[in-house]
Amino acid sequence: MLVATWNVNSVRSRVDRVLGYLEHSGVDVLAMQETKTKDEAFPREGFEALGYEVVTSGYSQWNGVAIASRVGIADVERGFAGQPTWGEPAATEARALGATCGGVRVWSLYVPNGREIGDPHLVYKLDWLAALRDAAAGWLVQDPQARIAMVGDWNIAPLDTDVWDIGAFAGRTHVTPAERAAFEAFAAAGYTEVTRTHLPAEHTYTYWDYQQLRFPRNEGMRIDLAYASPALAAAVTGVTIERNERKGKGPSDHVPVVLEIATP
Repeated sequence: MLVATWNVNSVRSRVDRVLGYLEHSGVDVLAMQETKTKDEAFPREGFEALGYEVVTSGYSQWNGVAIASRVGIADVERGFAGQPTWGEPAATEARALGATCGGVRVWSLYVPNGREIGDPHLVYKLDWLAALRDAAAGWLVQDPQARIAMVGDWNIAPLDTDVWDIGAFAGRTHVTPAERAAFEAFAAAGYTEVTRTHLPAEHTYTYWDYQQLRFPRNEGMRIDLAYASPALAAAVTGVTIERNERKGKGPSDHVPVVLEIATP
């Protein structure tokens, strides 16, 4: 089974690219982030025409997550227990969506950006990650054999080699010790970041800014990642980064990351 994650950066703007990718890739499950649309405006008809069921969580033109599956969708959860709120009035943002697809519990995650050091949004990001980590630890307590995939745009570069020039990130978010520690806490909870297991550490990026010719210069970041539970990590046989999806007309600034999973 192939499970992919992709920050599509507006599904309505890029629906043709996303559907085209599904047609030629053979992906069974696609977790999407930054869909930027309300649930009722999600272009689900094209997905359904290709044989995919779709579940969504989107409240406005910001954030938004979705899962498309051709191997079934069950036990849908919008948000996780203890998920922090943001804004005035405070509300739970559309950043986490869980569903069981083909025996795998897939979580499509769009971790808060954090904005700048000293910004309240960075505190929110760290609190959000801590709450997710607590929820994820609880899932393994409930079922140590659960096949769980937490995939998405984590907005963290865990290693210096996950950015094109660590010097360019001095004093910026995504690479701070606090963010990296929050990310590593999932490993302490029993999960394995499986893209690291199957792909080289250096110059393996999943995101390139639209500005300053970042993509042609390969000045990117590795921030689209996948934490797997022990039972699922043992079943992951390969990982692919679909770099070609950053090319051509109107691409997202992120590309799909695909997990190949052996079925039981």
